[in-house]
Amino acid sequence: MKSRFLSLLFSAAVLSAGLLPQMSHAASVSFIEPLDGAVVSSPFTVKFGVSGMGVKPAGDVTPDSGHHHLLINEDSIPAGQTIPVDEKHIHFGKGQTETPLTLPPGQYKLTMQFANGKHQSYGPELSKTINVTVK
Repeated sequence: MKSRFLSLLFSAAVLSAGLLPQMSHAASVSFIEPLDGAVVSSPFTVKFGVSGMGVKPAGDVTPDSGHHHLLINEDSIPAGQTIPVDEKHIHFGKGQTETPLTLPPGQYKLTMQFANGKHQSYGPELSKTINVTVK
């Protein structure tokens, strides 16, 4: 019980200190293209949508803004965690809203994760996952 209380106290302190990225209003992200369940040929175009947030390049820490990240066969990133840089975590730090994507044939889970200018995730609330098959 004591550890749960300390955990809640720590979480409240982190939030009040502004260490986690926060949204001041409702926002959402979506895949404009491809649609969930799509069968695509490689390369294919991925288009990102966001509402309620501004799209800004990496380094710009304007409140209620950020940029897209595409996670391949990965789950959303918890709020406040920095998104890794590797072949499964693609960053769009110039503020891009679409990209060509080349993947070998197979089934994929694509997760779009929105994050602030420091690449800190806004969490599952600003992520969207679809499944695609590359033929």
